[in-house]
Amino acid sequence: MPATFPSSSTLTASDAVQDYRRRGWTVAETANGVCLITDERVAAVELTGPLAAEVRRFLRANNLSGPVIEIPGAERREIHLVVGAAKATLAIEALRGAGATVHTDGASIPLPPTRLSNGAAAWDISPTQARWIPPLVAIAAAVNAAAPARHRRLAEVAC
Repeated sequence: MPATFPSSSTLTASDAVQDYRRRGWTVAETANGVCLITDERVAAVELTGPLAAEVRRFLRANNLSGPVIEIPGAERREIHLVVGAAKATLAIEALRGAGATVHTDGASIPLPPTRLSNGAAAWDISPTQARWIPPLVAIAAAVNAAAPARHRRLAEVAC
């Protein structure tokens, strides 16, 4: 039976740390809150702007959504937690080529509840809402599927 995960709005930082660790995640407490430390089990893909919106639609339509952290700011910015980065070198290269930031090998990712300079990190899809943590290649497929849609729209506007 999967562990239950309370809403981030009801968690203190120490409660969150315990819950994240029960999930097998490597986390650290900082002055601003809690951070995921990416490792061989969990990594992250950061997307911004229209690409983030297109990827989100693709993942939902194909029932592939996993935990997503929303980072406040002027432009849409979200971080998708993923697994399988160690075996996805080509997918990582493709994601980076498409403008995504891939966080692996000890990168620090803010987890709710974490205070940032422009607001607070928040779960858009919490770990309890997600049925799984998708493989990195699923995000790469979503980015690949979103690319033609962006080019079609640009061509339609140009005509």
